[in-house]
Amino acid sequence: MRERSVDRAQIEAEIDQVRSLGLDALRKRWNSMFGAAPPSDLTKDIITRMIAYRVQEEAYGGHEREVARLLDRVAGGEKCEVELNRRLKPGTVLVREYGGERHTVTIVPDGYVWRGTTYPSLSTIARAITGTSWSGPRFFGVRNNDGSEVSDQTKPGLSRSAAPLVHVCPARTSTQTSHRKVQR
Repeated sequence: MRERSVDRAQIEAEIDQVRSLGLDALRKRWNSMFGAAPPSDLTKDIITRMIAYRVQEEAYGGHEREVARLLDRVAGGEKCEVELNRRLKPGTVLVREYGGERHTVTIVPDGYVWRGTTYPSLSTIARAITGTSWSGPRFFGVRNNDGSEVSDQTKPGLSRSAAPLVHVCPARTSTQTSHRKVQR
């Protein structure tokens, strides 16, 4: 597959412009991009995010065909028996807002980096942030499918009861992409 030549600064400027739009302007932009009005129950934030995603998708390309087909089947109500690779890999960035402050943790091969220091566990970081004893995986919203805590050797999923307040996504290291996708 050939890499696309994209001006990152131009894409980022376009996304910043989208973020600055009011709701009526966002709805007009949606209509021009998708060929129909946005669903009336979508919030301004969701409309903004979907337009920003489409801008990035047009610039960098969308999902691979296999992923697009899987998503179409799931959207059609089909239960998929596909085993997804849910391991938190080095480079994954966990973001959690707590006490009005955003905390970013990057997973590295030998632990978790928060505020420039490497820690052996998420729980150590959660304790440092909250001042109380917390399960790090619960605090950051990452759990195994069976509800047990995540270690760097297990396959994590998102717990419904402890979903992260912001998002979980891998850091992008390629210079061709400026957006980040959710890793599941």
